[in-house]
Amino acid sequence: VLAASSLKGTFTQLGQQFEAAHPGDTVKFSFGASSALAEQINSGAPADVFASAATKNMDQVVTTGNASNPQNFAENVMEVAVPPNNPAKVTSVNDLAKSSVKVALCQPQVPCGVVAAQVFKNAKITVKPVTLQPDVKSVLTQVELGNVDAGVVYVTDVQAAGSKVKGVTIPADVNATTTYPIAALTHSKLPSVAQAFVAYVLSPSGEQVLKAAGFEQP
Repeated sequence: VLAASSLKGTFTQLGQQFEAAHPGDTVKFSFGASSALAEQINSGAPADVFASAATKNMDQVVTTGNASNPQNFAENVMEVAVPPNNPAKVTSVNDLAKSSVKVALCQPQVPCGVVAAQVFKNAKITVKPVTLQPDVKSVLTQVELGNVDAGVVYVTDVQAAGSKVKGVTIPADVNATTTYPIAALTHSKLPSVAQAFVAYVLSPSGEQVLKAAGFEQP
């Protein structure tokens, strides 16, 4: 299963539950930026299921004939993560435009980078990051290590980090959403197991785990 970095916690749990419900089946995950995973699939990387943090990256895989009939299973919105002591005193997303605030963002082609750019556009601010990271978990790590004053991540990442970071809420009128689709891949060598895993993610059990982690229903 190739899945977006922001799904690491929930999918690891869902994988364990799925294995318990399907004795003999094993789920192996590779987490990364959806844009990079889509490229891997389209370059022929062997995989059975793709779960993307954006419909755009799933569409790239569907267009090449490597997946069909993707289904949306979750939505996510952005939040600003700051170190627990909040050294730069960030209280709103607008503070990220200050030149004194060191900000980490996802690379622009990665879903968390795309959605963050939409937030800045909505807020009418220009943010110059000190670092661009390959995926959302890497942005979070920069904040946890205290290398930056703030990072723009998903609400689910702030929740998962617990006391390691503090969240600064982005108002709903400037926040932006991303939708997560999942699909079994056309060239899967285990199509029935792939379909079963997709069905499990879409099931009430899957919904429950995602909801507990802070994901919204699409």
